[in-house]
Amino acid sequence: MSESSPLPPVRLTTEAELARDALATPLLSRAARLARWAGPDTRVGAGGELVEEQLPGAADALGLTGDDAAATASEAWRVAVDTGLVEIVDEEEGTVAAGADLALLTSGAPRDVLGVWLTALETVLADASVPDLDDLVDAMDGGGEIDFSSLDWDPEAEAEFLDGVLGNLYLLTVSEGGAGESPVPLPALAASMIVPDDMGEPTNDVLEQVSDAMMRLDDQFRLLEPVGLVDFQPVDETLMADTDEESSAAADDADVSRYGMVRLTPLGLYGLRARLLESGLSAPAVGDLADKGADALLDGTAAFPPTAAQAETEQWLARREPLPAARELLAAARGGDAGAPLRRLHCQQALSLVGLEAEPALREVLDDAELGGLARVWLSEHGAADVPPPSEAMIFWLTIDTIAAQLAAEGNSAELQGLVEGLAQQHGGFFAAAWRVDHPATPDVLEAMGRLHPDKKVAKEARKAAFKARSQQGG
Repeated sequence: MSESSPLPPVRLTTEAELARDALATPLLSRAARLARWAGPDTRVGAGGELVEEQLPGAADALGLTGDDAAATASEAWRVAVDTGLVEIVDEEEGTVAAGADLALLTSGAPRDVLGVWLTALETVLADASVPDLDDLVDAMDGGGEIDFSSLDWDPEAEAEFLDGVLGNLYLLTVSEGGAGESPVPLPALAASMIVPDDMGEPTNDVLEQVSDAMMRLDDQFRLLEPVGLVDFQPVDETLMADTDEESSAAADDADVSRYGMVRLTPLGLYGLRARLLESGLSAPAVGDLADKGADALLDGTAAFPPTAAQAETEQWLARREPLPAARELLAAARGGDAGAPLRRLHCQQALSLVGLEAEPALREVLDDAELGGLARVWLSEHGAADVPPPSEAMIFWLTIDTIAAQLAAEGNSAELQGLVEGLAQQHGGFFAAAWRVDHPATPDVLEAMGRLHPDKKVAKEARKAAFKARSQQGG
C-alpha cells in the first residue's frame, strides 16, 4: 500500500454497533470474564502471567476443555492485563485486582469500549509476529536461552510484513470495484506482498516464497480471528499433507477457497483505520465531512470514487435545509484556481441530489460568469420555467470548465476522448473561438484536446489554439 496516494474512504458502522461487536469477540469477552473471575487468591508471575497451577481454574472459568484450554486461557489473561481489565497489585506477591478499565465495558461509552478493544488488538498483532512456539523450543540452547539467530526471524521485518498484508487487505476492501465484503483468497494476498508489480510470469522461486508467505499468514489469521479483526477460512489441512498438490499461487478458481479465504469484519475495518490514522496516514471515512463547510466537502470528495462521493454528499445534505445548502455549495464552487473546475463539477453533482426547494439559489447566480452555465443546466433538468438561454460566450466557458474538471477527475480517459471528438465534429469553428475563452484552464484544455483527438489535422488545430490562448494569457 502506497503511503503517498490517498486511501479511498471507508464506510463504517456506528460506534455503538462496533462496540457491541467488540464485546462479543471471543478474546475480549474471555479476558473480561477472567478479570471478574480473578480474586485475592489469584497469583501471577513476574511478567503478569497466571502461574501454571492456576491455568486449569482459569480454563474452567471460561468453560474451556481440550489440549488448547490452558493456552487459550493464558492468552485471554494476558489480554486482560494488557488492556487494564486486570491490575497487578503487588509484583512481589503476585497479587491482582480488577482494573479500572473493566467498568468501561459495562458503563463506558462505545468509544471507551473500542479503546479497550484496540489495545487488545495491538496485543494480538504483536503475538502474530512472533515465531511458532515449536520453533522457539527448537531454537533453545543448552542453557535454556533462545538463539534468535537460528530462527531466521527479524521482529521488525515480521511486523512490517503483517502490517503490509493488512494494509493491502484494507485497500482491497475499501476500493471501489475491490473485494468489498467478499473474502480475499490467501494466495492473492500473499502474492500482493511478494510478486513485483512488473513481473509477468512468476518464477518458481517467487512461487515458493508466495507459498511460504501464505502458510505464515494462515497461522497469523488464525490468531487474529478471535479478536474480531477478520473472518477467516483456514488453509485446508489436507493440502499440507499432499505434496503432489500444485502451488497455492497456481490454484484454479474452483479450488482457491481450499487455500484459505479472509475478509475484514466491520470491526476490523475500524481497527485498521485507527492504526493507519495513528501512523500518520490519511484514512478518510464516509461522514467525516458531514459537519464541515461546503468548501471542505467539494475539495474533500475530489479524490473520492463516485459512489463514496455521493454517499458523503448525501450525509452532508441530510444535515441541512435544501435552499441554504444550495447557496453554500454554489459559493464554494467559485474560483479561478486549478481545483475550481472540479469543485464546480462536484457542486453540480451535489445539487442534482437537491429538489426544487433549491431553485431560488440557482436563479440568483444566472448572471454569474462562473456559475450561470451550471445553474441553467440544473434549472432545465428540473423542468423550471423561464430559463434564459445562455450566451455563446457562456457556452464556450462552460465547455472549457467541464473538460478541465474531467481532466482533473479522470485524466485522459476514453470518455473524455469521446467528448473531445464530439465537440470538434459538431462545431467546425470550435478552436477558432475556444482560444479566446477567458478561463484560466483554456490553454491546458486545448492542449489536452490536441493530445486526445485521433485526427492529426484536428489535433494540430487544437495545439495552435492552445498556443494562442497561452499567448493571450501572457504565458
